[in-house]
Amino acid sequence: MDDGPVADEAPLFAVRLSPRRSLTLAGARRVMVATFIASTLISLPFYLIGAWPIVSFLGLDVALLWLAFRASFRAARAYEDFRLTYLELQLARGSADGARREWRFNPAWVTLERAEDAAAAQRLALRSGGRRLEIAAFLGAHEKHAFGGALARALGEARRGPRFEPRPSNND
Repeated sequence: MDDGPVADEAPLFAVRLSPRRSLTLAGARRVMVATFIASTLISLPFYLIGAWPIVSFLGLDVALLWLAFRASFRAARAYEDFRLTYLELQLARGSADGARREWRFNPAWVTLERAEDAAAAQRLALRSGGRRLEIAAFLGAHEKHAFGGALARALGEARRGPRFEPRPSNND
Protein backbone atom coordinates (compact mmCIF):
# COMPACT_ATOMS: atom_id res chain seq x y z
CA MET A 1 0.00 0.00 0.00
CA ASP A 2 1.45 3.37 -1.03
CA ASP A 3 0.65 6.29 1.27
CA GLY A 4 2.33 8.86 -0.98
CA PRO A 5 5.90 10.10 -0.85
CA VAL A 6 8.12 8.95 1.99
CA ALA A 7 9.08 11.69 4.47
CA ASP A 8 12.65 11.88 3.16
CA GLU A 9 11.49 12.19 -0.47
CA ALA A 10 8.82 14.86 -0.07
CA PRO A 11 10.27 18.26 -1.03
CA LEU A 12 10.71 20.72 1.81
CA PHE A 13 11.51 23.47 -0.65
CA ALA A 14 10.98 23.55 -4.41
CA VAL A 15 11.24 26.68 -6.50
CA ARG A 16 12.18 27.80 -9.99
CA LEU A 17 13.99 31.10 -10.32
CA SER A 18 14.08 32.93 -13.61
CA PRO A 19 15.10 36.45 -14.64
CA ARG A 20 12.30 38.98 -14.60
CA ARG A 21 11.61 41.30 -17.47
CA SER A 22 9.75 44.56 -16.97
CA LEU A 23 8.35 44.39 -20.49
CA THR A 24 6.26 41.53 -21.80
CA LEU A 25 6.61 40.19 -25.33
CA ALA A 26 3.39 41.98 -26.34
CA GLY A 27 4.72 45.21 -24.83
CA ALA A 28 7.99 44.83 -26.73
CA ARG A 29 6.06 44.35 -29.96
CA ARG A 30 4.10 47.54 -29.28
CA VAL A 31 7.32 49.45 -28.65
CA MET A 32 8.81 48.08 -31.87
CA VAL A 33 5.73 49.02 -33.92
CA ALA A 34 5.65 52.52 -32.40
CA THR A 35 9.39 52.95 -33.03
CA PHE A 36 9.04 51.77 -36.62
CA ILE A 37 6.14 54.14 -37.29
CA ALA A 38 7.95 57.07 -35.66
CA SER A 39 11.14 56.30 -37.55
CA THR A 40 9.24 56.07 -40.83
CA LEU A 41 7.42 59.36 -40.24
CA ILE A 42 10.63 61.14 -39.28
CA SER A 43 12.66 59.71 -42.16
CA LEU A 44 10.08 60.35 -44.91
CA PRO A 45 10.75 64.11 -45.21
CA PHE A 46 14.50 63.49 -45.31
CA TYR A 47 14.06 60.91 -48.07
CA LEU A 48 11.91 63.31 -50.09
CA ILE A 49 14.54 66.08 -49.98
CA GLY A 50 17.27 63.64 -50.98
CA ALA A 51 18.95 63.12 -47.62
CA TRP A 52 18.56 59.36 -47.85
CA PRO A 53 21.52 58.47 -45.56
CA ILE A 54 19.43 59.72 -42.63
CA VAL A 55 16.79 57.10 -43.51
CA SER A 56 19.37 54.32 -43.23
CA PHE A 57 20.56 55.58 -39.82
CA LEU A 58 16.99 55.69 -38.51
CA GLY A 59 16.44 52.19 -39.88
CA LEU A 60 19.62 51.07 -38.14
CA ASP A 61 18.22 52.40 -34.85
CA VAL A 62 15.10 50.29 -35.27
CA ALA A 63 17.17 47.21 -36.14
CA LEU A 64 19.43 47.68 -33.11
CA LEU A 65 16.42 48.05 -30.81
CA TRP A 66 14.98 44.83 -32.24
CA LEU A 67 18.30 43.03 -31.63
CA ALA A 68 18.41 44.33 -28.04
CA PHE A 69 14.88 43.05 -27.35
CA ARG A 70 15.73 39.72 -28.92
CA ALA A 71 18.85 39.33 -26.76
CA SER A 72 16.93 40.34 -23.63
CA PHE A 73 14.13 37.84 -24.18
CA ARG A 74 16.63 35.12 -25.04
CA ALA A 75 18.50 35.75 -21.77
CA ALA A 76 15.18 35.49 -19.90
CA ARG A 77 14.99 31.78 -20.78
CA ALA A 78 17.63 31.00 -18.14
CA TYR A 79 16.45 29.43 -14.89
CA GLU A 80 17.54 27.75 -11.68
CA ASP A 81 15.49 24.92 -10.16
CA PHE A 82 15.93 24.14 -6.47
CA ARG A 83 14.52 21.01 -4.84
CA LEU A 84 15.34 20.25 -1.23
CA THR A 85 14.44 17.06 0.61
CA TYR A 86 15.75 15.76 3.92
CA LEU A 87 18.40 13.81 2.04
CA GLU A 88 19.42 16.03 -0.86
CA LEU A 89 19.53 19.54 -2.28
CA GLN A 90 19.28 19.44 -6.06
CA LEU A 91 20.11 22.45 -8.18
CA ALA A 92 19.50 22.45 -11.93
CA ARG A 93 20.60 25.46 -13.94
CA GLY A 94 19.39 26.05 -17.46
CA SER A 95 21.16 28.61 -19.61
CA ALA A 96 19.57 30.84 -22.21
CA ASP A 97 20.85 28.59 -25.01
CA GLY A 98 19.17 25.51 -23.52
CA ALA A 99 22.18 23.85 -21.85
CA ARG A 100 21.39 22.29 -18.47
CA ARG A 101 23.70 21.46 -15.57
CA GLU A 102 22.83 19.76 -12.30
CA TRP A 103 24.41 19.72 -8.87
CA ARG A 104 23.51 17.66 -5.82
CA PHE A 105 24.40 18.46 -2.22
CA ASN A 106 23.84 16.80 1.12
CA PRO A 107 21.80 19.33 3.14
CA ALA A 108 23.68 18.40 6.32
CA TRP A 109 26.95 19.60 4.77
CA VAL A 110 25.91 22.48 2.55
CA THR A 111 26.02 26.05 3.80
CA LEU A 112 24.41 29.11 2.31
CA GLU A 113 26.81 32.04 2.09
CA ARG A 114 25.39 35.54 2.01
CA ALA A 115 27.68 38.45 1.19
CA GLU A 116 26.89 42.13 0.89
CA ASP A 117 29.11 44.24 -1.32
CA ALA A 118 29.57 48.02 -1.31
CA ALA A 119 26.63 48.59 -3.67
CA ALA A 120 24.31 46.78 -1.20
CA ALA A 121 23.75 43.98 -3.68
CA GLN A 122 23.67 40.62 -2.01
CA ARG A 123 25.53 37.57 -3.28
CA LEU A 124 24.33 34.08 -2.52
CA ALA A 125 26.40 30.93 -2.85
CA LEU A 126 26.19 27.30 -1.81
CA ARG A 127 29.34 25.86 -0.23
CA SER A 128 29.91 22.19 0.38
CA GLY A 129 33.30 20.63 0.88
CA GLY A 130 35.66 22.48 -1.42
CA ARG A 131 32.97 23.49 -3.89
CA ARG A 132 31.38 26.93 -4.03
CA LEU A 133 28.52 27.69 -6.40
CA GLU A 134 27.00 31.15 -6.80
CA ILE A 135 23.21 31.08 -7.10
CA ALA A 136 20.41 33.48 -7.98
CA ALA A 137 22.80 35.90 -9.69
CA PHE A 138 20.06 37.37 -11.88
CA LEU A 139 17.79 38.35 -8.98
CA GLY A 140 17.68 41.83 -7.50
CA ALA A 141 18.97 42.53 -3.98
CA HIS A 142 15.52 42.43 -2.35
CA GLU A 143 14.59 39.18 -4.14
CA LYS A 144 17.93 37.61 -3.18
CA HIS A 145 17.35 38.56 0.45
CA ALA A 146 13.88 36.95 0.47
CA PHE A 147 15.05 33.86 -1.43
CA GLY A 148 18.14 33.46 0.77
CA GLY A 149 16.02 33.61 3.92
CA ALA A 150 13.56 31.01 2.62
CA LEU A 151 16.36 28.67 1.51
CA ALA A 152 18.22 29.07 4.82
CA ARG A 153 15.05 28.19 6.77
CA ALA A 154 14.46 25.15 4.55
CA LEU A 155 18.08 23.98 4.95
CA GLY A 156 17.70 24.31 8.73
CA GLU A 157 14.56 22.18 8.59
CA ALA A 158 16.36 19.57 6.47
CA ARG A 159 19.24 19.41 8.98
CA ARG A 160 16.79 18.81 11.85
CA GLY A 161 15.38 15.83 9.98
CA PRO A 162 11.85 14.58 9.58
CA ARG A 163 9.46 14.74 12.49
CA PHE A 164 7.36 11.67 12.88
CA GLU A 165 4.09 12.02 14.71
CA PRO A 166 2.74 8.97 16.50
CA ARG A 167 -0.30 7.53 14.83
CA PRO A 168 -3.43 7.60 16.91
CA SER A 169 -4.22 4.20 18.29
CA ASN A 170 -7.57 2.57 17.79
CA ASN A 171 -7.85 2.03 21.54
CA ASP A 172 -8.61 5.72 22.29
